[in-house]
Amino acid sequence: MRTAGAQGTMGCMARGHLRIYLGAAPGVGKTYAMLDEAQRRLARGGAVVVGVVETHDRAHTAALLEGLPVVPMRRVERRGIVLREMDLDGVLERRPELVLVDELAHTNAPGSRHEKRWQDVEELLAAGIDVLSTVNVQHLESLNDVVQKITGVPQRETVPDAVVRRADQVQLVDSTPEALRRRLAHGNVYPPERVDAALSNYFRPSNLTALRELALLWLADKVDDGLQELRLDLGVTDTWETRERVLVALTGGPGGDTLLRRAARIADRARGAELLAAYVARSDGLAAGSPDSLARQRALVESLGGTYHVLVGDDVADALLHFARAENVTQLVLGTSRRSRLRRTLGRESVSASVLRSSGDIDVHVVTHEEAAGSRQLPHPSSGVARRRRVWGLVLAVVLPVLVTAALTRTRSSVNLTSEALLLLLAVVAAALVGGAVPAAVSALLAASLLNWYFTPPLHTFTIGERNNVLAVLVFLVVGAAVSAVVDVAARRTSQAARASAEAAVLSAVAGSVLRGESALPALLDRLRDTFAVSSVALLERAGPLEPWSSVASSGPDPARSPDEGEVLVPAGDSLALVLRGRPLPAEDRRVLTAFAAQAAVARERSRLASAAQGAETVREADRVRTALLAAVGHDLRTPLAAAKTALSTLRAPDLHLDDEDHDELLASAEESLDRLTRLVSNLLDLSRLQAGAMSVLLRDVALDDVVPLALDSLGPAAARVTCDVPPTLPQVRADAGLLERVVANLVANALRYSPPGAAPHLAGSALGGRVELRVVDRGPGVPTAERERIFVAFQRLGDTDNTTGVGLGLALSRGLAEAMGGTLTAEDTPGGGLTMVLALEEATRS
Repeated sequence: MRTAGAQGTMGCMARGHLRIYLGAAPGVGKTYAMLDEAQRRLARGGAVVVGVVETHDRAHTAALLEGLPVVPMRRVERRGIVLREMDLDGVLERRPELVLVDELAHTNAPGSRHEKRWQDVEELLAAGIDVLSTVNVQHLESLNDVVQKITGVPQRETVPDAVVRRADQVQLVDSTPEALRRRLAHGNVYPPERVDAALSNYFRPSNLTALRELALLWLADKVDDGLQELRLDLGVTDTWETRERVLVALTGGPGGDTLLRRAARIADRARGAELLAAYVARSDGLAAGSPDSLARQRALVESLGGTYHVLVGDDVADALLHFARAENVTQLVLGTSRRSRLRRTLGRESVSASVLRSSGDIDVHVVTHEEAAGSRQLPHPSSGVARRRRVWGLVLAVVLPVLVTAALTRTRSSVNLTSEALLLLLAVVAAALVGGAVPAAVSALLAASLLNWYFTPPLHTFTIGERNNVLAVLVFLVVGAAVSAVVDVAARRTSQAARASAEAAVLSAVAGSVLRGESALPALLDRLRDTFAVSSVALLERAGPLEPWSSVASSGPDPARSPDEGEVLVPAGDSLALVLRGRPLPAEDRRVLTAFAAQAAVARERSRLASAAQGAETVREADRVRTALLAAVGHDLRTPLAAAKTALSTLRAPDLHLDDEDHDELLASAEESLDRLTRLVSNLLDLSRLQAGAMSVLLRDVALDDVVPLALDSLGPAAARVTCDVPPTLPQVRADAGLLERVVANLVANALRYSPPGAAPHLAGSALGGRVELRVVDRGPGVPTAERERIFVAFQRLGDTDNTTGVGLGLALSRGLAEAMGGTLTAEDTPGGGLTMVLALEEATRS
């Protein structure tokens, strides 16, 4: 049995094993399954301890804790509140074989060694201790926003997916929506007062079904990763059809969009299939496809839920099949070639034909339509005639002269030597047009020999009797050599022209991006990486000749951090350099690389100017706020001061004789004005403290039904119109009672201001998914969706043209105070018209 403190022969400690119980929702039984496994390990004699387990007062779960050694929790005092956290040092000191750490995504109390509980687990694993833990799918970082859209409940505590994927085992604790709702209704998940709200909100059948599917799909990806690692370990190259994977081959041409959508439909029909797209760039430099088309197709792949890959290889078919087998691809989608039959016969084999010939057990779909063209491969400038053409040219160089000679020997009496020489020369020209210089030379020598042997007197000897015949044979050879040279030069010029056209297209795209203002460095570096098919590109900068280099922006994995770490270095000015990693590039690519480097320097300078402009905008905004503050506060300060001063001056006037009623009324007016002034100054001070991060917040367990009446009382007689439905059975919240009272008062005052006569504002409280919501509903004019966020901006009153009705601090201050307490304040439509302010706070933790 492995001991937690055991060390290897080289002095390094073996890492512990992590097992995670994954659930789709609270209450599926993750903690129960974890405790059940711990009891089995304990019964087998294992050294098991409980680091932290949250039973949430569930009787069946708590029963499984009996008999398990528990490391006492660490007590952390925070602003008068005592919090209980796992004692990490206590667990490490006991050095068990296995420790139970519930709720992996939990955030530790301030002052703990680690911010998150999963970081505590990492330290335990590094110490050689095995860990059992739990996590819900809504706490996975990559799914957090998706779950919020499904359930409407934000999750503030998350754990990086990589942490869960690194676990040695991830076990899904599954429950059907119907079974989970029955457990909830029977009181096995939440206390009775919370059951109705949970069933009608978070635990709706549609929500649970969607969450369950998310958990299954995420776990399927995790299992698939493990299968890929197993295939690599075993050296398996055959396709295992455990999961459909559809790979579409892109060329950068206009038909790529159609191919991608066709492949996406194939993947959709194979439910759960994975979509991949690959572009093969030749190793001779520039990518053959249009960079703009490739960038657009890359975005389309990602929008369809697939992944985009750039491969490098001179043999496109071989590169595609090698990648497909490495990724366990089951279906491959290609576009058919538009080359003519003659070009396919004389040139190299088409990519689709090569793939079909070598695909093996991979299903290949060849899409035939106008735009599904073959790859526009960029030839190397010095490549000349293709190898396949040279082979065919050699065949013709031998066969054609022999066939022509055989035909002429039968018509010797009717054809003279000049005609015979011209016909053999035609055979030489045909071989030269197909194969270039070498086949032409072979054909010319063979044809000259045949002409001399069969048709030049004396026959059947290589002796030439007349000087004119010697000249004819020499001219014959010169013409053949000249034609072959012209064909070879033309082939080279065609290759160079194709390359020049590709370079011009790339340079045009780069210049066009400058004109269109596409100066974002990441986009530029992505374009550069795709164009040259390198693994990574980095833009480095240094302050001076002797200063170290620092990375400004990069694209791709593992970018270079200094010029020495890359294969290609392109200066972009005195202090900037582009560094490419992945493979060396030929010298002829320097011109295009220099263009990219120049634009990178321009983009960097624009970034600096944008930062400076943003700083100026911040100053301008501060000036605007200060102007608005002076304009608004000036009136609001003068009005209560003037009213109070008038009342007090009247009371002090020696020539006025006031009765008791008038005297009391003037004192009440002065007191009301001073109270209004006090509230204004308090709001200004609180807002400034919030913006400076100096607001003191004392969180404790608070009951909403205690705070709401106090908030309504502070509003005076106007609050009598408000109706209230805040049941005392609501869970307590974590909040600062004084600040919460002010937030509620501000929200209700705002609702009273805009509610029409006869339509009183309404307060309603409910609990949902670990949070308590207070809704302040009014039947006023409402606020358009596009203007919702503006109502939370200080010193603005939506629709006002002056500042005579207030400073506009209420909602801005309320949101700031809500967020300071760990809550949220949002606005939504009231059914039937009006605006509803939703204040959501964390439910108090049960001790």
